[in-house]
Amino acid sequence: MRRKVSIFGATGSVGRNTVSLLEAQGGPEAYEVVALSGASNIALLADQARRLRARIAVTSDAGRLEDLRRALEGSGIEAAAGTPALLDAASEPVDWVMSAIVGAAGLAPGMRAVRNGGVLALANKESLVCAGDLLQAACKAHGTALLPVDSEHSAIFQALRGEAPEAVERIVLTASGGPFRDWDPAEMARATPAQARAHPNWDMGERISIDSATMFNKALEVIEAHVLFGVASASIEVLVHPQSIIHSMVGFRDGSIIAQIGPSDMRGAIGFALNWPERRGLPVERLDFAALARLDFAAADQARFPALRLAREVIAAGGLTGAVFNGAKEAALDAFLAGRIGFLDMARLVEHVLGELATDAAATESYGLDDVLTLDSEARARAGAWVVSRSSC
Repeated sequence: MRRKVSIFGATGSVGRNTVSLLEAQGGPEAYEVVALSGASNIALLADQARRLRARIAVTSDAGRLEDLRRALEGSGIEAAAGTPALLDAASEPVDWVMSAIVGAAGLAPGMRAVRNGGVLALANKESLVCAGDLLQAACKAHGTALLPVDSEHSAIFQALRGEAPEAVERIVLTASGGPFRDWDPAEMARATPAQARAHPNWDMGERISIDSATMFNKALEVIEAHVLFGVASASIEVLVHPQSIIHSMVGFRDGSIIAQIGPSDMRGAIGFALNWPERRGLPVERLDFAALARLDFAAADQARFPALRLAREVIAAGGLTGAVFNGAKEAALDAFLAGRIGFLDMARLVEHVLGELATDAAATESYGLDDVLTLDSEARARAGAWVVSRSSC
């Protein structure tokens, strides 16, 4: 029997790689693809849906429904658009879901997909940062296996297989350092979006690449590791590893360390989640250690990358502080892309919004999805006000 799968965020970097792996492992003959979603790249979404013979294709842009219908004409594939349609598609029963919509926008579809049981392959780290307790409780209630797809958290998950949680002493998250790891602050202050999106190792989307340059991406991953693996902030280290060959490590109380090593290719982590609990052959490069010659490491500089310090403050505060952090971060990135603030201003903006909202957010002990989304909106509004105030000075 074919496995039923859906991919949310199919036209992004993770989504495209997921589609390519499904095709490499038999395509429509091996998988019954129920739903694919994308945003503005209608041509690619329609092409993917045709190739995989999906039942439903959804664009999150409600104004592009007719474009999608035209692109799918004659295929028999249902076209839909807008948030309600996206949530309806996420409600369709499947065995395996890829949650790869970038940002807080992926939270509601992921929460809806959890209700189906099966496997939730989570590339949307914001879901755990904003509402980790809520998502994990829903997975437990519906018998859904939550598998991380970030290369770092997939590495940790793999290193922990068969290990007792109490044996874990520390988690080491590796970071490439992004394109600015050797720049001085004066240079970073003048960095452009084009420079920030030029990641040296990974082929990722624009927003994730810039988040890597600020290390906000790694900051989110620190929070994600804390939530996902139940490890204290003090036991989570960030290590700059420019080659991005060691994806992360777990240190145990006997002094031993298990590292997961592989090429800089997201298909490794995606393929692990797709085939779990088994391992199948993947079309990824095989490492030649003699050719690698060396692997370099350095401590992460929190003065250069204050996002890492802010992440630990979010963990210490608890409650819904993560939703504030992420909402402000996304708003800061929007402002940077629009040319309204500089590269280093993004961290300043996030710290300002946390200062305004963290106390109330930390005091939230029980919450639902609406509470998370309300705080997300408030954080974005405060961020917008900060940007306006800076522009008027």
